Amino acid sequence: MAEVALKIEAPVAHVWDVLADGWSYGGWVVGASHIRDVDTGWPKPGTRIHHSVGPWPLVIQDVTEVVRCEAPKLLELDARLWPAGAARITFSLRALSESLTEVRMTERAVRGPSTLLPNVVQDLLLTPRNKETLQRLGDLARGRG
Repeated sequence: MAEVALKIEAPVAHVWDVLADGWSYGGWVVGASHIRDVDTGWPKPGTRIHHSVGPWPLVIQDVTEVVRCEAPKLLELDARLWPAGAARITFSLRALSESLTEVRMTERAVRGPSTLLPNVVQDLLLTPRNKETLQRLGDLARGRG
């Protein structure tokens, strides 16, 4: 399981606001190229973001579904990416102070060919991407101040 963490200079509420805005995912999730639709009620369990991944014209259209939501501290997602399979992604938020939030992101392959990769290989592939994803999330959260 790939796990990264980042301390973001923003209150938990600002970080959560970015996570709770499904339309923002194209701006901070590395690899997401276009958000086509967001189900009403996002991020309630069972709601989905309908997204595109990859550079045009090699775009893959798929969905990410909320598995668990405990606002404002936890969001667990089932991110699908055919033909690679799907990953379980969890964002955990913890207030370190009124203006500092630790965000922990974990990701692991749960379905499809990606599950055949050894954990160490998954970590090598996912960790740099997920570090950049958290940096972008942090930039948006700081901008909400």
